[in-house]
Amino acid sequence: MTQARGTIKELTFESKELGESLTILIYLPATFSPLYKYHLLIAQDGKDYFQLGRIARVADELLENHEIENLIIVGIPYQNVHDRRKKYHPDGEQNQAYIRFLAHELVPYLDKEFPTFHMGMGRVLIGDSLAATVSLLTAAKYPNIFGKVILQSPMVDEKVLETVEQHPDPSLLSVYHIIGKGETKVKTTNGQVQDFLTPNRKLHQLFKEKKFSVFYEEFDGEHTWKYWQPDLKRALKYMF
Repeated sequence: MTQARGTIKELTFESKELGESLTILIYLPATFSPLYKYHLLIAQDGKDYFQLGRIARVADELLENHEIENLIIVGIPYQNVHDRRKKYHPDGEQNQAYIRFLAHELVPYLDKEFPTFHMGMGRVLIGDSLAATVSLLTAAKYPNIFGKVILQSPMVDEKVLETVEQHPDPSLLSVYHIIGKGETKVKTTNGQVQDFLTPNRKLHQLFKEKKFSVFYEEFDGEHTWKYWQPDLKRALKYMF
């Protein structure tokens, strides 16, 4: 028996917040029907999640085996490393606009176009590295819109810790968080070398202190897709 495959389509989205048109990838399950309701998984680094993470195939398999609930995956690609940093980094000049785009433009559009659950717990943000950082910042800023977040080796700085510290209601956010034990010398896009592990441990302590619902693991490995890709199956099962 061959596995039923979902479809991936591209659509162009005009964002007023960002002042540009974005190409967005949408995965619909093989059994998609407007008669059912769907959870939303919104991926920053969208193209990477589809190509390097093979997230559509992972979802196909889990859906076919009834291991996860119905979901639609939305991937938002970045243009280049400068564009990515501008939008995803807490100090990036478009960071706040990107966060507003997710909450005020993308979600209302998806809720209108697709049969989604109109509640925070029905929406999950996912990202790796800086893409995880912006996912967390967005979920923290809009706790009623995004109820779950998957963090694969996020870049954590003081701004991130402060945002989590000030989260109005930790009971509204469920977190899946992994970091590699080998992520002590990560080359970042601006050419610096950073220790990702220590700040991620701090972040985990903070999640625990503030009583967020959190899954946390330190894996044996570095800051690459070689480790994030195999982790996706567990991440999706945990969240859906």
